[in-house]
Amino acid sequence: MVLTIYAPLFASSKRAVVTLVEKGVEFETVNVDLMKGEQRQPEYMAIQPFGKIPVLVDGDYKIFESRAIMRYIAEKYRSQGPDLLGKTIEERGQVEQWLDVEATSYHPPLLALTLNIVFAPLMGFPADEKVIKESEEKLGEVLDVYEAQLSKNEYLAGDFVSLADLAHLPFTEYLVGAIGKGYMIKDRKHVSAWWDKISNRAAWKEVSEKYALPV
Repeated sequence: MVLTIYAPLFASSKRAVVTLVEKGVEFETVNVDLMKGEQRQPEYMAIQPFGKIPVLVDGDYKIFESRAIMRYIAEKYRSQGPDLLGKTIEERGQVEQWLDVEATSYHPPLLALTLNIVFAPLMGFPADEKVIKESEEKLGEVLDVYEAQLSKNEYLAGDFVSLADLAHLPFTEYLVGAIGKGYMIKDRKHVSAWWDKISNRAAWKEVSEKYALPV
């Protein structure tokens, strides 16, 4: 049974897509046009009642929320590809910890920057300069913690690449690209080295090239 991932072009979905590629899992994609409101259509709401992306369908099984999908893929296909969950309970604890940090501390200010700098102009809305300033400050504080962590370990959860690292890829690509604030990464020695390693992984290069959102 081939897995199906919905809305692969969008950053949140790419967390799931890069995990599939890392694990060497065969999958197909279904595009969802958010600008046309396809995520609010009855057929989509039937598999994602909140009308959000992404969704993974595996036969009769359906799962949504990008980080939950990542965990599902990594667990189900643990025996193939890199072990993205850690080999011990302690390593798994660190992976889960830094996944939560990404979701609760790193992502919110970065999402605010993305919406205000990248998407507001495309949708004809004015950017909120106050939110941009505050979000950059908050993200900088988080990255200072990352700098300290990555001075001790090669990757966030230890000296092995994990879901915690992969979860950062899609929106950090916006940060160093369309947002134009790559200095937030480059000015931090250990964060910069970490970003260079994870963003140059073959799986991410494939995903970013094949599923590029035209913005």
